[in-house]
Amino acid sequence: MIVSGSASQSLAAALARELEEPLAAVEYDRFPDGELLAAAPGVAEADADRAVVVASTVSSDAHLEVLQLQDAAREAGAGEVVTVLPYMGYGRQDEAFEPGHPISARAVARAISTGADRVFTVNPHEEAVCRFFEPSATAVDAADRLAEPLPDGLEDPVFLSPDAGAIELAETVRDAYGAGETDYFEKTRHSGTEVEISPSDVAVADRDVVVADDIIATGSTMSEAVGVLEERGVGRIFVTCVHPLLARDAVTKLSKAGVETIYGTDTIERQHSAVSVAPTIAEQL
Repeated sequence: MIVSGSASQSLAAALARELEEPLAAVEYDRFPDGELLAAAPGVAEADADRAVVVASTVSSDAHLEVLQLQDAAREAGAGEVVTVLPYMGYGRQDEAFEPGHPISARAVARAISTGADRVFTVNPHEEAVCRFFEPSATAVDAADRLAEPLPDGLEDPVFLSPDAGAIELAETVRDAYGAGETDYFEKTRHSGTEVEISPSDVAVADRDVVVADDIIATGSTMSEAVGVLEERGVGRIFVTCVHPLLARDAVTKLSKAGVETIYGTDTIERQHSAVSVAPTIAEQL
């Protein structure tokens, strides 16, 4: 039985269809004092052997929902509780960046581990965060899904990643699309908010470019990269990512920089979630 967190209802429904498993009735509430309640009465009614909690932890409240839904499923008699984190919040805080800072990814992973027999997470920013779970979480690679919404007949396409670390993602999207060249930008991070982008050597004049990344948060780094492309007489520019956080004015920044279309998956359910990762998660389950 599939149990949905409030931020992942469409994806949970799609996963239920893929697996041909029932979708549990769930309830989300908030008490007058601000405390949350996430319940899964459908698990108790169905006497399910396995409960699959599907919840992107896009907020602190969403983390608490996961813990409550896991506990509710166990309390209802589920023999196995599997937790799917389409997007793992705090996943980029994977080390102590300053003396006295927490390793937040480890803290939330340990908490989630207490209520789950198995954990899956889609394209974590650093796959090493999987080791913080007990037992280790399984990373699910859904990058190939990013090729599906791209227009047919791209003009001599170039698939670019914002840095060398994401080149495999760009290569995966290119391979799934079936044609094109890959390259990356040189990115130097000077602080948590200041990033310098150095131009790529690839020729982009009059060619369609797809910039692929795992997460787009504020869009600042991506829009700077797109600005470099505009200076080189690029054709159309498309941006695609697994996790479309698109916080604050990210969409405006990217559009002003020259991006024609933004594509993301439903790990984070946004207007730009153009393709579902449900088939990829279903294969793992």
